[in-house]
Amino acid sequence: MQGQTQSISFDGREIRLTTGRYAPQAGGSVMVECGDTAVLVTATQSTGREGIDFLPLICDYEERLYAAGRIPGSFMRREGRPPERATLIARLIDRPMRPLFPAWMRDDIQIVATCLSLDERVPSDVLSVTGASLATLLAQIPFQGPMAAVRVGLLGDDFVLNPSFREIERGDLDLVVAGTPDGVVMVEAGANQLTEQDVIEAIDFGYEAVMELIKSQQSLLKDLGIKQVMPEEPPLDNTLPTYLDKNCSKAIGEVLKKFTQTKEDRDNKLELIKNEVTESIEALKEDHAVKKAIASNTKLLSTSFKALTKKLMREQIIKDGKRVDGRKLDEVRPISADAGVLPKRVHGSGLFQRGLTQVLSTATLGTPSDAQEMDDLNPNTEKTYLHHYNFPPYSVSETRPMRSPGRREIGHGALAERAIVPVLPPKDTFPYVLRVVSEVLSSNGSTSMGSVCGSTLALMDAGVPLKAPVSGAAMGLIKEGKEVRILTDIQGIEDFLGDMDFKVAGTEKGITALQMDMKVTGLEIATVAEAINQARPARIHILEKMLEAIDTPRENLSPHAPRLLSFRIDPELIGTVIGPGGRTIKGITERTNTKIDIEDGGIVTIASHDGAAAEEAQRIIEGLTRKVHEGEIFTGSITRIIPIGAFVEILPGKEGMIHISQLSEARVEKVEDVVKVGDEVTVRVREIDNRGRINLTLRGVPQNGEDLRPEPSPTPVAPLM
Repeated sequence: MQGQTQSISFDGREIRLTTGRYAPQAGGSVMVECGDTAVLVTATQSTGREGIDFLPLICDYEERLYAAGRIPGSFMRREGRPPERATLIARLIDRPMRPLFPAWMRDDIQIVATCLSLDERVPSDVLSVTGASLATLLAQIPFQGPMAAVRVGLLGDDFVLNPSFREIERGDLDLVVAGTPDGVVMVEAGANQLTEQDVIEAIDFGYEAVMELIKSQQSLLKDLGIKQVMPEEPPLDNTLPTYLDKNCSKAIGEVLKKFTQTKEDRDNKLELIKNEVTESIEALKEDHAVKKAIASNTKLLSTSFKALTKKLMREQIIKDGKRVDGRKLDEVRPISADAGVLPKRVHGSGLFQRGLTQVLSTATLGTPSDAQEMDDLNPNTEKTYLHHYNFPPYSVSETRPMRSPGRREIGHGALAERAIVPVLPPKDTFPYVLRVVSEVLSSNGSTSMGSVCGSTLALMDAGVPLKAPVSGAAMGLIKEGKEVRILTDIQGIEDFLGDMDFKVAGTEKGITALQMDMKVTGLEIATVAEAINQARPARIHILEKMLEAIDTPRENLSPHAPRLLSFRIDPELIGTVIGPGGRTIKGITERTNTKIDIEDGGIVTIASHDGAAAEEAQRIIEGLTRKVHEGEIFTGSITRIIPIGAFVEILPGKEGMIHISQLSEARVEKVEDVVKVGDEVTVRVREIDNRGRINLTLRGVPQNGEDLRPEPSPTPVAPLM
């Protein structure tokens, strides 16, 4: 089946969009290719379900290991549960797509991106995001696109569009920008402590490229004869909203202006107003229009009441510059921070609270063998820093079953992880694998940034020598027409009823992570820049509060944390240390009661709770890998004796043999006549044969004044005749 292909010249690379060839029964489909990376993206719409009051959008990203020429490593030898990276890419697709569907849509929509081939020079994630936009438009689903995404890297002083995996690793920035003709709709970034201005310039640079991709989508749609049509919003019955506005606005407004009340008090009062108006509606006659409207949709009252509360809260911020808790627009909630709140059996712990948001983070130090093996399409095969985020129901005063982590937990953990990675110590000086777990104990907005702060406290309490402490703040936005207000440190109601959730993490020097999600169709670069700049004083204020709890990493590790020694050996001698069938390294670990890991590059890491044992294991390995030269003198112990000679341990774990002919200047009948097991002798390396065996000699080597020559045999007595 032939399709139509359009090629886009994009920063020296060609992106190919093929439509009409694959997945003919999907609503819309496009194959997006760049280099040898190929992603098939489909969009399908089905009739909405009765009674739902939200958009049931599902975005999936599917990895197939054949894309990299690999067979899955599981017992079943097929792909199973999506790896973490696939979940994060699914979220990357969802976040810029969701705000672009009409608010009134209730149809089921599913977008599926399947990576069919992967070129290590071309990551598939941003291609999937752009493909999602085009597939949705091809399916003629109501959608306020086109939308596109690009990645921006920073190598030296130059921005790079859509860098390769290796360039991302080498650079100081990994930024994804998604946008529409209206402006930026999503930003996600990890950065190596870059200044606010550098990040703003990178976003601007990326958005220019986004516009090129948007124009290409518009051109392709025109060539295919597809017109982008936005259906009119279904007529709304304003009977109930008008009734609520008349009967509840004053009471709701008074609650929102009581700045000294707690969140619980405010929620209870709003619920009371809702219950009172419900009772008033129930008292109406059966043929009343309001009662009829509610009878046809039981969720309508809750939806309309929430919409009215949202409207009044936003008006209060726009007109009065007052938030529901009385704070100024750029004011941070009260902060408390503490380190070492748990016993030292937990290697490090930190408790961070901002308003009602409270996060307990713990840090665990592990050995290199604790690194997470990555069975996905990313060229990196392991992770040595893990951040896990847990969001139990009690944190928001709810009850629900607790299952495996969902996409939200995985995404928040990945953001906090990305914020901390740039300040971790180098592996060669601090070879520990690190795991941080953030337990959200109470949530009222910005728990991901609370996790960043708690993690910094826990890592410093664990004695991890961070390059700099990291803090984070979440910024919000209220946009009504041309009126825009940016909010610092948003709480739950401002996130829920606002237009933006913009998380910014970093050190005093600069930014380490960003994540911006929108509920509007786009934001001008100037507004994005204002939010980034307004976040800096908030981050610094939070950081100062954290440093009051712990200002430098602990000098001593927890007594329950493993002690690691790390050093390098010649990679060619790794086999010598491991030994046939692993016998040598197993013997060393059993002898010293240590745990030993050896990397392909020759880095050896020894873990033990006993420092002396770790040092002994190091001496043995260094002895095994030390090159011995002819003529060298060593003092060692006799380890075993065979009829033709004796073996001497000249270095820890390394033996040589003294042939019986080299035990003495005189003739030796039995080896035991000269030496026995346990004797300490000084030997010289006579030769190293072509099989690497070390041959030793005692001949001509002083033995600390002792004469190791054999006693002369007694003179035989002639028999009597």
